[in-house]
Amino acid sequence: MKQPARKKILDFYHQLLTWLLVATVAIMIVPVSLQMVSRFTDLIPSYLWTEELSRFLLLWMIMLGSMIGVREGTHFDVDVWPILPPRADAMLRVVSQCFVLVFALVFVFWGIAFVRFGWDQESELAELPMTYIFIAWPLTGLTWLVFLGESFRSNLRIIFNKDAA
Repeated sequence: MKQPARKKILDFYHQLLTWLLVATVAIMIVPVSLQMVSRFTDLIPSYLWTEELSRFLLLWMIMLGSMIGVREGTHFDVDVWPILPPRADAMLRVVSQCFVLVFALVFVFWGIAFVRFGWDQESELAELPMTYIFIAWPLTGLTWLVFLGESFRSNLRIIFNKDAA
């Protein structure tokens, strides 16, 4: 069966987020290693920008990981319920995802305000536009909304499918 274009686009976006997460972790190794070497040896001077870059990369790493986690159904997921029939499990996931939906809307709404707040600001040491950092919040919220929509759709199909009872 041929995949709809929407599914292919979401799969591509998910794969892109995964590669960005890998890149973020790989790049973060450099400034953290420089910090460690400069603190415990006199081999290289202490660089102040490494701490700031590490913080920014950590923030993006967390946001990218949460986006991926929502798509894979592993973020905001607690395995305390017994194994349920497909329809009951789908209903429980929809209820759980409604709470995530609230968080996504908060991230979008207040994230946009956060981006506006930091629009003309620059980071202290690297002089990066803070918009690049603050945009993580609304982008994360929008991505959660997209991935939640995909999940809602599949769960509602299970709920309303008479054969899944």
